[in-house]
Amino acid sequence: MDPQLVRELAPQVIGVLVRRGADFASAEDAVQEALLKAWQAGVSDLPADPKGWLVTTAWRKYLDAVRSDVARRGREEKLDLEPAPGPTEQADDTLRLYFLCAHPSLSPASALALTLRAVGGLTTRQIAAAYLVPEATMAQRISRAKRAVAEVRWDRPGDFSTVLKVLYLVFNEGYSGDVDLTLEAIRLTRQLAGLTDDEEVAGLLALMLLHQARRPARFGADGRLIPLAEQDRSRWNTSLIAEGVEILQAALSRDRLEEYQAQAAIAALHADARSVGETDWVQIVGWYDELVRLTDNPVARLNRAVAVGEADGGRAGLAALGEIDPGLPRFAAVSAHLHEKAGDAVAAAQLYADAARVAGNAAERDHLTRQAARLRQPTGG
Repeated sequence: MDPQLVRELAPQVIGVLVRRGADFASAEDAVQEALLKAWQAGVSDLPADPKGWLVTTAWRKYLDAVRSDVARRGREEKLDLEPAPGPTEQADDTLRLYFLCAHPSLSPASALALTLRAVGGLTTRQIAAAYLVPEATMAQRISRAKRAVAEVRWDRPGDFSTVLKVLYLVFNEGYSGDVDLTLEAIRLTRQLAGLTDDEEVAGLLALMLLHQARRPARFGADGRLIPLAEQDRSRWNTSLIAEGVEILQAALSRDRLEEYQAQAAIAALHADARSVGETDWVQIVGWYDELVRLTDNPVARLNRAVAVGEADGGRAGLAALGEIDPGLPRFAAVSAHLHEKAGDAVAAAQLYADAARVAGNAAERDHLTRQAARLRQPTGG
């Protein structure tokens, strides 16, 4: 069975089991067991009705678990153990699952794991490999998350902004193991976009597609991080750019601007420039002004300072940077860049070295270290 199709069906099947009387945690466990069986099946065993097959298999797994639990015999007697033959229930509860997995009571890490498991249909092993943690650790994290939402009413509306935040966190985790989390986040966001006519979902999907389009050029063959200004733009995926821009324009046309639409508009302006010199930095500053107005996010202010430096020069960028908390992550790196643009190579070299010491990953640290070394060479080149 096609793994992607199976993952798309997973939240729908969980919804069917919950509607039949299963609690969320037990339903999710049963669906995971059914998914494992589906992935192990050969092509010759491919069912004509994949959703119906998964529902039947998961329901039987659930009933097996109920029957084996002596303490729940009373509940078993109340169950409609074998639903009458007929078409599989068509109600799609995927949107409810998004809300449940992004419940405010969960930490971001737990919400990410539960979303990938219940909505994404990934196994615990796959999620653990993606996050580079032992499978037992991830299993405990998922179990705690399921316990935390066990008493949440199935029909209680959730916080849509939290759902989008969790999806964007999945996207920004990157990829490792046998599951590409950036592609998984795009798949899940496409799925959500098909369930709701919301401008911010469209904005988030456009943002992901525009960032993903630049991915082939972000790293060299040796794993070296390549900053935007130095990327080979011929390697950017023009199909993803076109799709992202089209989705964004449709969202913006409704004139209900929110955070992800503004971020996507900035990404679209970068994608539209054939070279770094052709980038419309003045318009990018304008979009950062909108983003700051919408969110008052210090990271948005930091990125705005970079854009001001590109549009009006390094000293103007440093003036904008002066209004921002120096303890913010990446502050030293941005300050180094703007000092270099302002012509102060000595200060820039020291700031690049300072930023390298607190970098969040090896690729970023190595890049900043090279920048410091470049400016400290006698010729500065």
